[in-house]
Amino acid sequence: MSRSRRKTPVTGITKAEGDPRAKVLAHRRQRRRVRTALASDVAEVITRLKAGDVWSVATDGQPRFDPRRRPQLMRT
Repeated sequence: MSRSRRKTPVTGITKAEGDPRAKVLAHRRQRRRVRTALASDVAEVITRLKAGDVWSVATDGQPRFDPRRRPQLMRT
């Protein structure tokens, strides 16, 4: 794919490919807590932040960058 180019000027901070496993576990934890809350008639909304720790994932966010200053990042 010699002609493929990144279309959005966003890149990860770390070298990790992504954090799909952490996202799967956080969503599973959230669904489990929602199911138990609904079964016990608790009127509490379970947010994803309560279910997962955002500091334990492999990536550290995806900041935007200026493609004119860093054109090599647009060629992944």
